Amino acid sequence: MALLVPGGFVRVRPLRLSQPAHVRRKLTTFATVSSTRGDSVDWVEATSSFFEDDTRPIMLFDGVCNLCNGGVKFVRDNDRNRRMRFEALQSEAGRKLLRRSGRAPDDISSVVLVEQDRSFIKSEAVVKIMEHIDLPFPQLAFFVQFVPLFIRDFVYDNVANNRYTIFGRSESCEI
Repeated sequence: MALLVPGGFVRVRPLRLSQPAHVRRKLTTFATVSSTRGDSVDWVEATSSFFEDDTRPIMLFDGVCNLCNGGVKFVRDNDRNRRMRFEALQSEAGRKLLRRSGRAPDDISSVVLVEQDRSFIKSEAVVKIMEHIDLPFPQLAFFVQFVPLFIRDFVYDNVANNRYTIFGRSESCEI
């Protein structure tokens, strides 16, 4: 099985315990990860300067979405210790950080939280953002994480797919 990690792919082999042959089960691969990027740029290395002087996570958001801009304002208002940084997905830095996260540079479909060593998308990003802001949100994030990911992402996708219709768009990023 291959896993996508920052900077490339890692081949993972299942751990074989010493079991009799009649007890071992055959492992079947259900999916493989393949690269859709046509470039050979190491985006982790290319964006490492974003974390050299400041290791705080970066929240990537749709800069023209009113819901997203409201979410950024909410996070800023509830982040008294300034533990988060923000960047619009449409900016040059946002596009590079999207590539670092294994996403297409023009993909503005989801909020992305980029940490120094990993990235989170969709509802996982929202939960991680909640963990970084003031009380009571870390406690709420603790309980939300017990909701199965497929349910959280289903709700997230439905809101994200209708965000312009419900909340509207602005002509430019307000941040």
